[in-house]
Amino acid sequence: MGLFAGAFVAALLTPLSGPIFAAENAPQGEPWPIHVIDGSSRGADGVRLADVNGDGLPDLTTGWEEGGITRVYVHPGHRAARRPWPAVTVGKTPNVEDAVLVDLDADGWTDVVSCCEGRTRTMFVHWAPADRDAYLDQAAWKSEPIPASQQVMMWMFCVPMQVDGRRGVDLVAGGKGGGARIGWFEAPEDPRRLDRWKWHPISPAGWIMSLRSLDLDGDGDLDVITTDRRGGLRGCRWLENPGGGPALLQPWQNHFIGGRQSEMMFMTVADLDADGADEVLAAATPAPLLIFRRRPGTREQWEPFPINMPRGVGTGKGVAAGDVDRDGKPDIVFSCERAGQGRSGVVWMSFGDAPTEKVWTAHQISGPRGIKFDRLELADIDGDGDPDVFCCEESEPAAGRRRGLGVFWYENPAVR
Repeated sequence: MGLFAGAFVAALLTPLSGPIFAAENAPQGEPWPIHVIDGSSRGADGVRLADVNGDGLPDLTTGWEEGGITRVYVHPGHRAARRPWPAVTVGKTPNVEDAVLVDLDADGWTDVVSCCEGRTRTMFVHWAPADRDAYLDQAAWKSEPIPASQQVMMWMFCVPMQVDGRRGVDLVAGGKGGGARIGWFEAPEDPRRLDRWKWHPISPAGWIMSLRSLDLDGDGDLDVITTDRRGGLRGCRWLENPGGGPALLQPWQNHFIGGRQSEMMFMTVADLDADGADEVLAAATPAPLLIFRRRPGTREQWEPFPINMPRGVGTGKGVAAGDVDRDGKPDIVFSCERAGQGRSGVVWMSFGDAPTEKVWTAHQISGPRGIKFDRLELADIDGDGDPDVFCCEESEPAAGRRRGLGVFWYENPAVR
């Protein structure tokens, strides 16, 4: 273990009564340039990335909750990336909360799965056309509900995952409210037969914000990590894959990671201390950002590393990690709700020699424009070698109504 990793571990083993590492000042610097991909509808609610056409560039999908539609955006190339992107409405999805890109039928064309809450309470598959030239033709897409999902709960998030090792990719999903569960949809032999997808609940839930798949116990199969915002199982936790057979259809063992006193928002995983093992990084409210690292040699003991939010920002919502300034060290990017009125909604944070320092430096991304930001992603959008920020915003007043900024990206000005 190197000096950097050792210092990080030492900090993580500090008791909770010790100091909280804080970005004590307001974000430094000027806002990054913003480039709107699409501002045509209402309530853009999270971004999910994939390369839909094999050109090596990041494409994305988002659901427009108030607009009641789900759209896909295709990267137009580096020279055109600062203008609105080619897009297609893949389906009407009232109360849509999440959308994810996945080639569900393994035909080589990327489909979309959307999750809807409210009165809709249904998950939809939007089948992509099998003609490359028709990918952006709305009429060529076909939307169908997953029958086993209809009126089961308010669906909040979905992650494609191979659960049972059979047939095609399965879908892990979770919801909120009465009767909410985390579970998985078992793919049939013919994925196009949506009436044959089977739902298997594996855990009660309160309000699922994130789902990620990762082999947390090192046994060769994928487990499920989640941030659950409310209820008796609130916090950051993981569900242990039982390893196959009939046990997959029963409740999976729950393991708490931390954050049980907070409303946990979005999370990610990243190897922040360069030791070869991922940490869990989550935004929370009302609380600091939280990094969780498992103590070496243990399954259940996770140590929290809290980082206070800087002054002059909203409350934490989305979080991502990457080397923003290309100095060889990981940085943190977070988004906020309750921004605006002089408060920033998207900020990045860096440390100096090691993350054990008491003061993290906060840097401006959004400035005060925007109010309710959501899930974000880092990717090199303009091809200059540094990570830019994909995000969306729901509540920025525009043209006399609360339309929102829509879907956009912030251009990283870093030059080294």
